[in-house]
Amino acid sequence: MNISENIAAVRANIAASALRAGRKPEEITLAAVTKFQSAERVNEAIAAGVRVIAENRAQELAEKYPLIDKPDGLRIHFIGHLQKNKIKYIIDKVDMVQSVDSYELAQALSAACEKHGRELDVLVQVNIGNEPQKSGFAVGDAVGAALEIASVPHLRLRGLMAILPQGVEKAEAAKLFSEMCKLFLDIRAKIEDNKYIDIVSMGMTDDYMWAVENGSTLVRVGRAIFGERN
Repeated sequence: MNISENIAAVRANIAASALRAGRKPEEITLAAVTKFQSAERVNEAIAAGVRVIAENRAQELAEKYPLIDKPDGLRIHFIGHLQKNKIKYIIDKVDMVQSVDSYELAQALSAACEKHGRELDVLVQVNIGNEPQKSGFAVGDAVGAALEIASVPHLRLRGLMAILPQGVEKAEAAKLFSEMCKLFLDIRAKIEDNKYIDIVSMGMTDDYMWAVENGSTLVRVGRAIFGERN
């Protein structure tokens, strides 16, 4: 299948998963993960109706950005581990950073936003599997970190993001996804002005249908849209 057909299939899977969970399909946002994809292929996805693209690497995004079509409503998210010295490559290009994994990064993003005269949507990354090799706040620290980051100037906290450990089975995935949703609700309950806190970003190609069934509001799908990376 081509990119357009793949997107249609992913959207159908999202809709079916949402309905199984008693949710409305339109509550879930599809983000196309564009790592290692050419601008031409990214533009195919945009032409097929994708309105959120998500990039993992700062310099790759900077190189592709001038070549990417930008219809009204297109939003660009950064989802990879972001080093503070790479913020300069993306700060004027992205609408959201999903991978805020330290208070120091939040402060650096805030400083860059002040310099550019802008506000930035952010998600707090949670290391939901408590894996030592992965970025993100530990589960036990996530709520406190989110409350702290919510007070950082020029940043708008929108919610949480997580990546499941590889190879987990459906039951374990459901447990971890549910834990993320509980953290999200805890944060919303503790922040008085929480109208912007509306995103739980979880689920990728191997598990996005399970994620939708368990409360995800945004799924990040690459391989199921673009095929295996060369």
